[in-house]
Amino acid sequence: MRLGVSLGLWQDRPAEEALLTARAADELGYDELWVGEMATYDAFALATAAGLSTRRIGLTVGPLAVAVRDPMMIAMGVASVSSLVGRPVNVAVGTSSPLVVEEWHGRSRARSATVLREAVRALRPLLDGDKSDFSGECVKSRGYRLRLPAPRAELTVAAFGASAVRTAATADRMVLNLITPASAARLTADLRAAASVPAPRVAAWVTAAIDPGREAVDRIRRAVVGYLAAPGYGEMFAEAGFGDVVAFARTRPHPRELLAAVPDDLLESVALLGDVDAARERLRAYADAGVDEVALVPVGTDADPGGVATLKALAG
Repeated sequence: MRLGVSLGLWQDRPAEEALLTARAADELGYDELWVGEMATYDAFALATAAGLSTRRIGLTVGPLAVAVRDPMMIAMGVASVSSLVGRPVNVAVGTSSPLVVEEWHGRSRARSATVLREAVRALRPLLDGDKSDFSGECVKSRGYRLRLPAPRAELTVAAFGASAVRTAATADRMVLNLITPASAARLTADLRAAASVPAPRVAAWVTAAIDPGREAVDRIRRAVVGYLAAPGYGEMFAEAGFGDVVAFARTRPHPRELLAAVPDDLLESVALLGDVDAARERLRAYADAGVDEVALVPVGTDADPGGVATLKALAG
């Protein structure tokens, strides 16, 4: 199994820790660095900084929200990073959350499945250096061609629901986030049933903290709690044995009460927590589920800035 690293972008940690994580991932021999986007750095700006401060690690920007960035913007951004860092750069896209799309950006998330499918179709020729000529129901791009060298980037689709999985079947790779091995196995099987041969690869983002202190565990708890009541995710956690927590989350309790109700073993169902042996056993579970690549999302804490100790423990 290939191991990469995804920048954690924890909102309660110093933003510049992302570059500490990036340099550690490069020095420790990880295969790939995923540069997502949350509330701090622009993803293309951060990917450029990460590329210029590392030597060899592969770069993937995203997943980027297709309701926020159009195919031309994405293709230009990927080509820009690749040209500036002198290294191949890949890209991932997805539908993102209502919070990000509708509240932060004020964009519509209507027909998100159609927008994702059409964005992938429109983006592929742009990344290959062709002139855009796509007109769908929701996405349009016509007459633009990259002036920079075409990155010919691999295209990854973030998926969870059935429609997104079908779209991922037309891409180079599907990425799953906050997923149990059992759910990963089902989604991987669905992907391979929908795809031609050879099927796209499957990657999973998995939060990791080796020998974690309470700060790391609580940080993961705060990251997970917003998913407990969400359609699909709630059912996944219920299947994993936490139906009572999901039912409580769907009563919309005060966030403090919900946090207190989330047990550590729920976190362990979707993260690498514990010692190195436990983490490697968990990685084997993802491999057995059909996951080809895991991107570790290391938890930065005061005791382990940038999650570097976790990356050292799992390197190789």
